[in-house]
Amino acid sequence: MRTRQLSRWTAGLVAVAAVGTTTACGGAPEAATPTAADRKEPASARRDVDQQTAEQAALTAYSGYLTASRRAGRHSDPQHPELTRFLADPLLTRVRLSLRQAREHGAVSTGTLRSEPTVTSVNLDANPPTVEIQDCLDATGYRMVYVANDRVVPGTRGSRHLATATATRYPDGRWLISTGAAHQDQPC
Repeated sequence: MRTRQLSRWTAGLVAVAAVGTTTACGGAPEAATPTAADRKEPASARRDVDQQTAEQAALTAYSGYLTASRRAGRHSDPQHPELTRFLADPLLTRVRLSLRQAREHGAVSTGTLRSEPTVTSVNLDANPPTVEIQDCLDATGYRMVYVANDRVVPGTRGSRHLATATATRYPDGRWLISTGAAHQDQPC
């Protein structure tokens, strides 16, 4: 029974840890007064600019999410302040729960995580607007270790696999990562 609980805990922790860490800042866009050139710009060109802006903001939030998760994982700190800068629920709650479980088991994350994210779709007409991200995460150098003896937590050696995430634009203008999943059964 204890082995089954440990296996479920380990699998959940690896999934969240593997989907979790890079750098960026997600700030609210500044309001601008349209110029004469903006008013004459064709709607399709403006739409392209809006999509590019959304893609960049979403990738920045994703990068921030990965970095914040990695930093929080170094101490298994579910209240790490950077988490709320880049994550929103339901993913924020999942990450915090995994960090709390790691702390209860005396484990922390260590190593490096490499990320190669790309935007797969942008939906600015959704309410709220969303951007879908696909990533090839290389977690081969990333693992969980027990603080007491620096031993690797069984089942936490990483792999190179597909991960997906959704960035959502919130009413205050920030793009936050609201969902994420590690697809460890899908190598990349």
